[in-house]
Amino acid sequence: MRVLVIYCHPVTESFAAAAHATVLQALAARRHEVTDVDLYAEGFDPAMNRQERLDYQNTARNVRPVRKYDDQLADAEAIVLVYPAWWYGMPAMLKGYFDRVWLPGVAFDVTPDGRVLTDRLQQIRRIVVVTTYGASWWMVRIAMGDPARKLVSRAIRALCARHCRVDWFVHYNMDSATPRQLSRFLERVRTGMSRL
Repeated sequence: MRVLVIYCHPVTESFAAAAHATVLQALAARRHEVTDVDLYAEGFDPAMNRQERLDYQNTARNVRPVRKYDDQLADAEAIVLVYPAWWYGMPAMLKGYFDRVWLPGVAFDVTPDGRVLTDRLQQIRRIVVVTTYGASWWMVRIAMGDPARKLVSRAIRALCARHCRVDWFVHYNMDSATPRQLSRFLERVRTGMSRL
């Protein structure tokens, strides 16, 4: 399976980095064809500039600045997102990746009358999210409504194959986790990736 891994964290010694390494090891053990995108290490620019916004709906021009990333997306059969949740959502770098890469003509089409057609990424059959929150599950899921989960589960999934499966590996209370809890979470991630 062709798997696109999108990793987003600026600190190489972080727990997110350990989760990223676990994902890559498990996918390699299963002999998946992996494209690993480390947004911070690659110096990805999350800010859409004026010309990109003007060209947003012009499919002949909009992919030029991010063609490499668009080609990776078009080739993927599965996507694995590895990131920390900051302020109950994805980091700005990752949001900028979606803004600049998941474009009309790449992730979806817009008809002249304004209808959105979502049949571009039908080859993507699996999405896996590996994330951490500093808050407790009840704060994230009940009090805040888990905006990051809504974005992936509704918006991104809607663009992929009709029966696209989304799996979540979430560690809550990250800031007070014990080494044993962190190790158990990484083992859950490893097991989940081995089933991909």
